Amino acid sequence: MAYQKLQASRAIAVIPSDTVNIPNPAMLAISSTTTGASAGKLIDAAGDFVNKGVKVGDIIYTTATATTVTAVDSATQLSVGTAIPTTTAYKIFSDETPNNGCVLYVGDIAGGANLEIVTAGGDTVVLENLLAGSFIPIQTIRVGKTNTTAAKILALW
Repeated sequence: MAYQKLQASRAIAVIPSDTVNIPNPAMLAISSTTTGASAGKLIDAAGDFVNKGVKVGDIIYTTATATTVTAVDSATQLSVGTAIPTTTAYKIFSDETPNNGCVLYVGDIAGGANLEIVTAGGDTVVLENLLAGSFIPIQTIRVGKTNTTAAKILALW
């Protein structure tokens, strides 16, 4: 049964992606900075990825990139869908408790903003001509990159 969310208790800045869902902010596993770079890798000498339980499918957010873990190579190296450059701050969110839907806030627009979303029910839709400061009361699991021109998007739970 659907319900209206009137007050949020958790929030995360959304990085639009055509393949990566919005992570559940309650499932933050690691917050650190990369110490090396290699194609298709995330390298962090202090990562301790094995002991911290990082798994394939976990979501990685930087300030500009959303990607997933494709393999745990070692305690200090992960294979990822998109390489993460050296000295880049990152956060890894466990995918064990996925985002079952959040509402969105659109803080900025770029010329008649569009917002492509995937709903909690699995439907992909494009919301057109949004205004800055809009709340989107649709349970959302992903914001697509290809058809989204809105910016400064927040996911709220």
